[in-house]
Amino acid sequence: MPMSLPLEGLSAIVTGAGRGLGRAEALELARLGAAVVVNDYGQPGRDGSGGASTGPAEEVAAEIRAAGGRALVHTGDVSDHRQARELVESAIGAFGKLDILVNNAGILRDRMVFSMSEDEWDSVIRVHLKGHFNTIRFASAHWRERSKTAGAPVYGRIVNTSSEAFLAGSAGQPNYAAAK
Repeated sequence: MPMSLPLEGLSAIVTGAGRGLGRAEALELARLGAAVVVNDYGQPGRDGSGGASTGPAEEVAAEIRAAGGRALVHTGDVSDHRQARELVESAIGAFGKLDILVNNAGILRDRMVFSMSEDEWDSVIRVHLKGHFNTIRFASAHWRERSKTAGAPVYGRIVNTSSEAFLAGSAGQPNYAAAK
C-alpha cells in the first residue's frame, strides 16, 4: 500500500514563489503533497524594476508538475486588493479550497533614509505589509465561510516570511526593516 504524503489533499498559495525562498517553499509544499498556486509578479529586478512576467512562476509550476504535483500560476500583484482576491479565488476554483497561505512576496528599494523617495518607502511597505494583509483577508474569509458551512473548525494555516532585518535594521534598507 503506497504511503500518503503529509499534505496530500491540501492546497497552498505561495506568494513571491518565482525565486529564492518562495520558490523553495512552493517546491517543498508540492513535494509533501499539496497542490500549489505559484504566485509571482515576475519582475526581473530584485528592486521591482522591469515589469510583470510569467516566466519565474511558470518555471516553478513546471518543475512541480514534472515531479508529479499539481500547480497553478498566478502573476498578480498581492499589494493590489482585487488581484489578491483573485489569487485566493484561483486556488479555491482550481483545487476546491485553500488550506495554506505562505506570504513571501517582497521587493527592495535600497537607499539611505536621507536620500530615499516617498515612493521607494511606500512601494516596499505596500508589498510587504499590504500584500500580506490582502491575502490574509481573503484567505481568512474563505476559512470562516468553510467553518460556518461545516459547523466545525477547518484546516487553515498562514506563514508570513520575515527577516532578521527587523531586529537590527539595515542602514541601506530602512523601509525593508520597518516592513519586516
